[in-house]
Amino acid sequence: MDAPLFQIAGGLRSGAFSAVDLVEEAVLRHEANGGRYRAYRQFEAREALAAAEDADRMLADGTDRAGPMCGMPVSVKDLYGVRGWPTFAGSPRALPEGPWTRDAWLVGRLRSQGAVIVGKTHTVEFAYGAVGINPHSDTPRNPWDDELHRIPGGSSSGAGVSLIEGSAVAALGSDTGGSIRIPAGMTGTVGMRTTFGRWSAEGVVPLSPTLDVAGALTRSAVDAAFLFGAVDPEWGDAAGFLMRCLGHAPRRRRIALPVCDIWSEAQPDIARAVRRAVDELAHSGWSVASVDGSLLDEAAELYLTGGIPGAELIRFLQDELPGFHDALSPLVASRFGDAPELGSERYLEATSRRLELSGRAGQLFGRADLLVLPTTLLTPPPVAELADDLERYVEVNAKVLRPTCPASMLGLCALTLPCGADDSGMPVGLQMVGRGGRDVELLAAAVAAERVLGAGAGTSRRSWKR
Repeated sequence: MDAPLFQIAGGLRSGAFSAVDLVEEAVLRHEANGGRYRAYRQFEAREALAAAEDADRMLADGTDRAGPMCGMPVSVKDLYGVRGWPTFAGSPRALPEGPWTRDAWLVGRLRSQGAVIVGKTHTVEFAYGAVGINPHSDTPRNPWDDELHRIPGGSSSGAGVSLIEGSAVAALGSDTGGSIRIPAGMTGTVGMRTTFGRWSAEGVVPLSPTLDVAGALTRSAVDAAFLFGAVDPEWGDAAGFLMRCLGHAPRRRRIALPVCDIWSEAQPDIARAVRRAVDELAHSGWSVASVDGSLLDEAAELYLTGGIPGAELIRFLQDELPGFHDALSPLVASRFGDAPELGSERYLEATSRRLELSGRAGQLFGRADLLVLPTTLLTPPPVAELADDLERYVEVNAKVLRPTCPASMLGLCALTLPCGADDSGMPVGLQMVGRGGRDVELLAAAVAAERVLGAGAGTSRRSWKR
C-alpha cells in the first residue's frame, strides 16, 4: 500500500498480494482514524471490496483488460460523476440527473482499467474557494497538525487528506485557479494542473469552463508520472511513460525564479524552504536564473478581480441548477457580489485581457525551461480563525490563490511537490511551472527533482517532516 504505484502494479500482477488485500488495507486505514481526518463525504467500503474482487478476476484472466491502475484504490472529488452515486458538489443536497450522475471521463478511464473507487472526497461548495472550508458538509482536517484543525486547502479539500490517511493511492481533483495544487501543497502531496483541454472535464460539475481542468493528486512525482501515463490519451502506457521520465530525460535542467510579488508576499520561512530546495537542485547540476515575473502578477490580479470564474458559475447555477443559489453558504455567496454578468462588457474585457496575457507567456521561458515558485504563501491557518470571520476568509482565500492562479490564467501547466516544512511544521510545496502543452517535460523534471530532493509524503505523514 505504501509502495510506489509501479511497484503495487507489479505486486498485483505477480500475485504477491491481491486487489482485495489492497482495498482491505485502505478500508482499515480509513476506519483506524475513526473518520478523524474527515476526508470523505461518502466512503463505500462494501462497494470498493466488490470492485476489488472484479479487479482480481481481471488480473487472473491474463488478458489486456487489466490496465496499469487495476486494483488501485482511488478517491474522487465530489464534483465528479460516478455511476450510481449522488453528486453534491459540496452543496446541501444532491444534484439532479445530469452528466454528473454518470461516470466522468477520468473516472471512466480508470474504471475501464479496473481501478477501485473507494469514495467521494469533500470539496468546497461548487469548488468556489481555495481555503477548503465547507460549512454545509464538512471541512477535512489537515493531517499534519495533531492539535489544531487547520485548513487542508481547496477546493479539492479531501483529496490530499485521503492520500495521507492511506485510504487511497491516488485522488482525483479539479483545478481552476489552483484547486489541485493548493491542497497538495498544504498536505505534503503532489498535484498537477495539466494543460487546459489535454484531459476532458466531461462529467465534472463546472466552476469555470474557461479555466477548469481535471486531474489528480498523488503521493509522489513518480506516482504522478505513472498515473499520467496510464490515463493520458497520447500515452496509455504507464510503465513506458515512467521509464521515459526516469531514464531518457536531460540530467541538467534550466529553471528560473521569477522576480514578482509572489515571492515577496510569501512567509519568510516558506520562501526559505523553497529557495533551499532550489539550492539543492543547483548543487546537483541544475542551472538557476532569474526572470522578470511581472506578467505573473498581472495574471494573478486579473484572476482575483476580473470575475471570470464567478460569472461563469453564476450562469451555470441559473441555467442548470435553479434554486441551488439560494442555499449557498455566505463564504461562497458573498463573493459573487463583484462578479460581472456573463457576456457583459466587463466580462468580455476580462476574457480578452486573459488571452492577451497568455499570448505573452512565452517571454517567461526565454532563459529557462521551467519556473519555480512557492505553492502557498502562508501556514495553513486554523479553521476556527476563518469560518466565522468573512473578511478574514476572503483575505486568506485571495492570498492562497495568488501563487497558483497565474499558471491557470496564462494557459500553462504546473505541478507542486513537497520540499520541506515551515516553522510550524506544516508542509511547504515547490511549484514548477511549464509552457502550455509541455506536460510531459514538466513531469520528467518533477521526477528528476524528486530524486534530488527526496520523496514527499511517502509512506508516512511524518516521514519527511523536519
